[in-house]
Amino acid sequence: MLKPTAMKTFRLILSALAMLFVMFLSAAITLRIALHGHEVTVPNFSGMTVSEASTAALHTGLGLNIENKFYSTTVPAGRMLSQAPAPGSRVRHGWQVRVTESLGPQQVTIPDVSAEPLREASLSLRRGGLDLGTLAHIDAPGDPDIVLAQTPPPNAGVDQPRVSLLLSSTAAGASSALIMPSFLGMSYSAANHAAAALGLRVAAIGDVATPTPAAAPTYTTNAAGVRIDANGQAISFPAGQAPPQAAAPMPAAPATPGGPVTAQQPDFGYRVTKGDTIRLTFGHPAASN
Repeated sequence: MLKPTAMKTFRLILSALAMLFVMFLSAAITLRIALHGHEVTVPNFSGMTVSEASTAALHTGLGLNIENKFYSTTVPAGRMLSQAPAPGSRVRHGWQVRVTESLGPQQVTIPDVSAEPLREASLSLRRGGLDLGTLAHIDAPGDPDIVLAQTPPPNAGVDQPRVSLLLSSTAAGASSALIMPSFLGMSYSAANHAAAALGLRVAAIGDVATPTPAAAPTYTTNAAGVRIDANGQAISFPAGQAPPQAAAPMPAAPATPGGPVTAQQPDFGYRVTKGDTIRLTFGHPAASN
């Protein structure tokens, strides 16, 4: 049995321990409230414009830091592509949320690989950061695996860096029936070469040079054999001197269409036969207002 003095000391120790426990518990609760009382939930900035994301961050008590900008085929330019921390995370008030802004789809220019062998065409496309799409073959005279047509056409600006090619094939017993390829966007030389490789003839229309008319004579001769100038006056020449003759017209240069192919007949995908004449319209379409 404990003595009264020992019992009193024991009770004092228990009281002190109880007070210390209460103090530590109160401090822990106070610290937790201090730390978590200023936490906020990170909103979802995905798809927002820079202005919208900045306003949402300000209202939430967060900062916004545009850390990167990347191309995207799904998110329009100027809108938020990704963020860290993720939406719904709990962070301290004033936390800087890192976001990535979209630059939109990357526009690439398609090179003209018509009349090139498949290997060279593939290298040209890869050098331009493009991928090969669908490869289709069609019976055609000449070497195999020569590019006859391409989709998209040359110099087109596209979002998807993928080019499909129509290639020549020299299958045995090939028939004279063909599937009309697309010549849209091709230059005259490229279209003419591709058509010739298929055994087709080209009738070009649009933007063709007009031949220069022949020069008019400098005089006329009346019934009496007198030479009359444009003013109706008789022309006399010194004895022994031959009268000047009208200059012979210069032969017109071969008509060469300008601009790319803007229309074709028959259209792409129609059945044609080797030796057929196809109509290709060349020119630069008028810019729309």
